[in-house]
Formats: sequence, C-alpha cells, structure tokens
Amino acid sequence: MEGGNGSEVEREEEDSMSDILQDRFRLSAISIAENEAKKNGVEISEPITSCIADLALNYTEQLAKELEVFAQHAGRKSVNMEDVILSAHRNEHLTVLLRSFCNDLKEKEPQSERKRRKTSKKEDKATTSAVNIPDI
Repeated sequence: MEGGNGSEVEREEEDSMSDILQDRFRLSAISIAENEAKKNGVEISEPITSCIADLALNYTEQLAKELEVFAQHAGRKSVNMEDVILSAHRNEHLTVLLRSFCNDLKEKEPQSERKRRKTSKKEDKATTSAVNIPDI
C-alpha cells in the first residue's frame, strides 16, 4: 500500500505548490494594480485590488484551458504562439500586439536556430497572416 501513500503525498505536494503559485500570482497582480493606480494618481481600496487579483487569476486559468483546447484541436501536445494569438481573436488590438511581439521574437532568434527549426508552409502562413474578425 506504499504506492497509494506515495501518490497521495505527491498530490498534496502539487496542491501545496499550486497554492503557493496562486498566492504569488495574486500578490503580483495586487502590486501591479497598486503601482498603476499610484502612477495615475488614483487611490484604490484593498477590496478592489483583491477583486482585481482574483479576476486576473480566474482569467489566466480560463486562458490556460482555452490554449490547451486549441493545441489539442491542432493535434499537438504543446501550446504555441499561434494558439496564444488565436485566443485573442475577440480583441483586434491585442491580436495585432501579439503578432508584432511574435515577429519581434522571430527577428531576435539567432540565425542558426531559424535554420534548424523546420516549419511547414501552413505554419509560416499562419504566423504571418493577421486574423481579422469584424465587429458585430
């Protein structure tokens, strides 16, 4: 029965690590909200910063699930930049920013890395084309 205890201990360790990461995420979100408020000369109450932190965490968790589904739908086990860009399809401005960021990363990638990495023509086209979804 040691095998059962081992998996239980591992699960408890994973849960503990998850709690620590969530706490760190919330603290970072609170810090960002407070700094932005200060930078803009606005006061922000503690309950509001806590609410912002919880919303940011919930959004991030939902985004991670969405990205996983996009990758699975494409038959991959890993999320790539196109999945991230696709997740922003409802926000044209964010999509443009993400594409620009992606292109900047590609430009900074060493030439040797670009040569080694083989991409399909379909992947190249997807990376360079813009997603344009009209407002309804």
